[in-house]
Amino acid sequence: MERSEVEAIYDSGRERCVDFILELVASVERLTLETARVQERLRKLEEKSRADSTNSSCPPSADPPKTRQQRRAEARAKAKELSAAGGGERKAGAQPGHKGSGRKLLGEEQVDELVDHFPAECRGCGHEFGADEQVAGRRFGRHQVAELPPTAVVVTEHRTHRLACPGCKARTSGVLPGDVAGSAFGPRLAAAVVTLTARNRVSRRDMSELARELFGIGMSIGSVDQICQRASAALAGPHETLIAGVLSSPVVNVDETGWRTAGDPRTLWTATTERAAIFCVAEDRHRDRLLELIGEDYAGIVGSDRWWAYDHLDPECRQACWAHLKRDFARHADGLAEQHTFGQAGLKLTSCLFTLWHAFDEHQDRERLGREMATVQAELRNLVERAARKSPRTKYHGRFARNLLKLWPALWTFVTVDGVDPTNNSAERSLRGPVISRRLSHGTRTQDGERFVERALSASVTCRLQTRSLFTYLADLLTAHDRGDPLPTLT
Repeated sequence: MERSEVEAIYDSGRERCVDFILELVASVERLTLETARVQERLRKLEEKSRADSTNSSCPPSADPPKTRQQRRAEARAKAKELSAAGGGERKAGAQPGHKGSGRKLLGEEQVDELVDHFPAECRGCGHEFGADEQVAGRRFGRHQVAELPPTAVVVTEHRTHRLACPGCKARTSGVLPGDVAGSAFGPRLAAAVVTLTARNRVSRRDMSELARELFGIGMSIGSVDQICQRASAALAGPHETLIAGVLSSPVVNVDETGWRTAGDPRTLWTATTERAAIFCVAEDRHRDRLLELIGEDYAGIVGSDRWWAYDHLDPECRQACWAHLKRDFARHADGLAEQHTFGQAGLKLTSCLFTLWHAFDEHQDRERLGREMATVQAELRNLVERAARKSPRTKYHGRFARNLLKLWPALWTFVTVDGVDPTNNSAERSLRGPVISRRLSHGTRTQDGERFVERALSASVTCRLQTRSLFTYLADLLTAHDRGDPLPTLT
């Protein structure tokens, strides 16, 4: 607006000036609101651009390239620091003091074939050793080679013959035994197929190709699926027993991840203990599905993240995951002003907490852990209480602080209760394999497929936690199931 236009408005009188000023005030207010909206949107976009595996639930595979470069730079800096402390340049490979894990030789009773190798001539004078001189001594070198036979499958043909009765002349055919008639594939071959499918995430189509290449036998995609369903039926009973065993445990860690069945969204839940894990494919990740998994009357300690579906749990009987809290503090540390200060202080206290917890692994003195952790508790309490006050300065982290105060007892259950870990890592480790499987196969297609996933994953992770062979367990299970014998359990 030009000066002459302003002077014209002034000369037009008091009413016109007042109207003009009101128009300016309204315009300023409108622009102020618009600026605030733009600033808030910009803040959210900047926060989203900074999100990675260290300050959010994003997996490391989703980290931007720049973040990976930063991690590698940090690793190099740490290596240089260790090198300086050690007084020399750090070389590649195992470092001094590293406990080797070389391949151990099997006992002679476990060796299938012995092959002796004798020198052809003397290295000193060149004398050629005759056959009568090639006698094995008491000391000899040992080198073992493991190899697969050309065909790993033994095909047995079962023939049913017909016999004529010499009296009535009636002809009667032989009947196959129950453990043979049920399938064209034996229990050990079926166990290998299910192990590769459930543990190693081999698809039905790839399993069909591997059966021909590794085992030398033709196996259609439908046959692979039939084997999986046969194993699912055999696992039904042990799976129910396993569920009861997990839910009777005093401590259980729970987590969930996305899943799909025939393209429709589902949720894969897990409940994991120190020696067992169960899985359940449900419609969603709401509170009702959690109750279906662990029951309404579960009396133990539940370890989890802070997803709202767990909010109904008593904080006194719950352990919130500190690994998630560390990421949340890191996210706030990327903010500005008081939010940054709050996040940095939280990260420092979290680091101290984990240091004390790792020290507890060594000394196993719970009274000492409680005394040492009391300082961290007091400092964190002061930090979150200051941040919980409603103020423009706590706009971006006040809600987080107030939520921590609501579940305060759930942050410290691990300090006083045996068997409780400050993180939910055990449940997250149980879900790592299924997450990879979901990305490779896009989930399941039918409800029968869901039941197989639940039972096979439960058996796979449980055997791993118990350091048992999944293949051996499945072979024993399918053999017992075909014969009608008592089924081996997973507990």
